[in-house]
Amino acid sequence: MAMAMVSVSGGGEGILRLKKWQLWVGIAISAVFMWLALRGMKLADVWEGMQQARYGWLLPGVLAYFVGVWVRTWRWDYMLRPLKHIPVSRLFPVVVIGYMGNNVYPFRAGELLRSYVLYRREGVPISASLATVIVERVFDGLVMLLFVFVALPFTPIPSAAVQNLVVIASVAFFGALLVFFGLAARPRQAQQLAQWFTIRLIPVRFQEPLLGFIARFLTGLDSLRSFRNVLMIFVTSIIIWLLETLKYWFVMHAFPFEVSFFALMLMNGVVNLMTTIPSAPGYVGTFDTPGINVLTLYGVVRPVATAYTLVLHAALWLPITLLGAFYMVREGLGWADFGKAVKVAKEV
Repeated sequence: MAMAMVSVSGGGEGILRLKKWQLWVGIAISAVFMWLALRGMKLADVWEGMQQARYGWLLPGVLAYFVGVWVRTWRWDYMLRPLKHIPVSRLFPVVVIGYMGNNVYPFRAGELLRSYVLYRREGVPISASLATVIVERVFDGLVMLLFVFVALPFTPIPSAAVQNLVVIASVAFFGALLVFFGLAARPRQAQQLAQWFTIRLIPVRFQEPLLGFIARFLTGLDSLRSFRNVLMIFVTSIIIWLLETLKYWFVMHAFPFEVSFFALMLMNGVVNLMTTIPSAPGYVGTFDTPGINVLTLYGVVRPVATAYTLVLHAALWLPITLLGAFYMVREGLGWADFGKAVKVAKEV
């Protein structure tokens, strides 16, 4: 996912193209999903449900979420150690800036921004740190699938759409993990194979930068060579997503319904698998529609399910976005730095 951003041209031209076609494609997809979520519903009923919510329950939910972000930082520290050991306290603002970027840029462009900030602060090559970010996403996807598999026996859903999503995602994420394990286990052979294809298929002027990028990317996979590291990445990924599900559970208490924790695990898994679909910034629609549909399958009336999902989405989006913006200002970064990140990514 993050890799796609590296191919965007540098500077203002690249960011302009990003805004022109990727943003509009994402907005169109989000509009379709939001139409599916809200069609046939009285918005006054949704608004009434939001007005009657007990918002004090959001506070422990937000706290649980930020504990999860701290664990995410700890996980990334483990993955970066073959490149450079960076204290979690120094790495935390970088992670928050990246997640803020995902919330305000389309196509998860915050992942590239995160790697760029890390390069500025710590000198870690962007292509190498991007490899760790992509591996993170693969493990996140696998844990989401695990949540679905664990939850289904306790909260079965007779939905062909969910089953198809699980099958497709399983093939994609397990396949990606096998590829990364293979690259990490045989980096020299992978580099030789990349060189063979590059010389034959890529114009000469692009060959040296591309091969340099591939070499640094393979270095970023070094953490996968250790079973202990892989186990640690997997266990922390489970903890991260259990903490996020705990936030779902806290926010649920603000509304007049109750489902099991397993049902919320399933909702979390399905929602986050769906947000891999390109959308407008902040996963508008791709988060909300599947969340509402999962809850209604468990008997939650649609206006209440909609009010809960919209409030939950805002509670996930707003706090980390505000904190990320604060860290950006403190780092002396501006929105134009995304264009710089795209340009630098091709060089380091």
